[in-house]
Amino acid sequence: MRQICKDKKIKDMNKLLVISAHSADFVWRSGGTIAKSVEQGAETLVVCLSFGERGESGELWKEDPNRSEESVKIIRKAQAQQAADIFGTPIMFLDWGDYPMLISDERIAQLTKIIGDFEPTVILTHTAKDPFNPDHPLAYQATERARLLSCGAGVASAFKSIDPPAWYSFEPHQPEICDFKPDTFIDISSVFDKKIAAMNCMGAQKYLVEYYTELGGRRANHARRISGKKEVKFAEAFQSHLPRVTNSIF
Repeated sequence: MRQICKDKKIKDMNKLLVISAHSADFVWRSGGTIAKSVEQGAETLVVCLSFGERGESGELWKEDPNRSEESVKIIRKAQAQQAADIFGTPIMFLDWGDYPMLISDERIAQLTKIIGDFEPTVILTHTAKDPFNPDHPLAYQATERARLLSCGAGVASAFKSIDPPAWYSFEPHQPEICDFKPDTFIDISSVFDKKIAAMNCMGAQKYLVEYYTELGGRRANHARRISGKKEVKFAEAFQSHLPRVTNSIF
């Protein structure tokens, strides 16, 4: 079922958790939805599994090839924090490393605890497939496993269990080769200025600002054709991983 969510408060999105492999992914792929959720009164949290210091900081390494990885982390963290402040969302940095990101039982336990403590109603993260990025599928796998552990039945006295959060992938950079099939479009027209401002904070990947600005307009075109809502000027696309449960087809 294709959906478009506009000004009405997004059902079951009163607690939004965004799990970002690198410290800029949440801005490009879901920044408008984060800002829109905050605008609607939702509680939000962004978790960056790494800073993207090795594989996604090309502009910084071009400026100074002799930089240390730690210095790049500091810059990337500051940029992501500035973007999060524009959206009005808290942000956490786990420093799991990148290219390659390594997933251990301890790291899964760490992410499971974050999900359990926050108790999100919606989780956004990467796609399961991305042939050009080694870390994005790992972020998906870690999120999938931690989500299941946080809401598993188990023995009530053994560990905390939360209600199963809805779960979506945000749009990858090259959707066709990542098996991304959007079924949900979020109208972010009212907050697109915030997304532009946040994208401009990400100086380590400034070449992506034009691409994601254009993508927002293109997805709005798709949303208008699907819904007939001519007022949609900018949108973000998502793919759901679970069926909807509702008391009405409407």
